[in-house]
Amino acid sequence: MQFITFLTEFIKHPKNIGAVSPSSKKLAKKIVEAICFKKAQCIVELGPGTGSFTKELMKRKAHTTKLILIENNTVFYNKLCQQYEHEPNVIIIYGSAENLGLYMKNLNIETIDYIVSGLPFTSLNPVVASRILQNVKECLEEGEFITFQYSLVKKSFIHQFFDTITHEKVWINLPPAYVLNCRQGTKRVS
Repeated sequence: MQFITFLTEFIKHPKNIGAVSPSSKKLAKKIVEAICFKKAQCIVELGPGTGSFTKELMKRKAHTTKLILIENNTVFYNKLCQQYEHEPNVIIIYGSAENLGLYMKNLNIETIDYIVSGLPFTSLNPVVASRILQNVKECLEEGEFITFQYSLVKKSFIHQFFDTITHEKVWINLPPAYVLNCRQGTKRVS
C-alpha cells in the first residue's frame, strides 16, 4: 500500500517526490546512523513522505526528544498525522522546508541538533533549493544536516552552505543513493 501511494504521488508530482519508490530500510538506517540519540533534544525531518526515515527516528529517539516533521504533500501529511499526531513530542507541520526558520521561531525552538532530509535537490527549483539550504544552515548552527541524493551532481551546490560534507553510497535502495552528512566547520555533534 505504501508503495502504491508513493508511486501515485510521484506520477502527480515528479519534481517534488523525486523517486518512484519509498526509501529502503537500509537507506533509512544509514540516514540515522550518525545521530547521537542520547544527546539529541530536537530533530527535524524535511519531506518525510511515507515515513521511511520517520520510523527509524521514532524507534531510536529519546521520549523527551522533539521530532518535527515538515511535509508539503497533502496525502503524505495526512498519513503522517494518522500515524504520529498522538505521539508525545512529535510535531507535524504542513508546509514548506523553505519556512523552517519561521516554524522554529513559532515553536520557540532555538536549537536543532539534526536535520534529516528526503528532499530531491536535483529536481527542485534551484532558487527553492537555495532557500531551503540557507534556512537549514541558519537553524542548525553546530548541528548536522543529513540528506540523501541519487547522484553526487548537487554535492557542490550543497557544499555552498556547509563547510564539511562526507558521503557514503547505499546500494540496497531503488535506485542506489548517497547519504551526505553536512556540517559547518569540523565540529561534529556527539
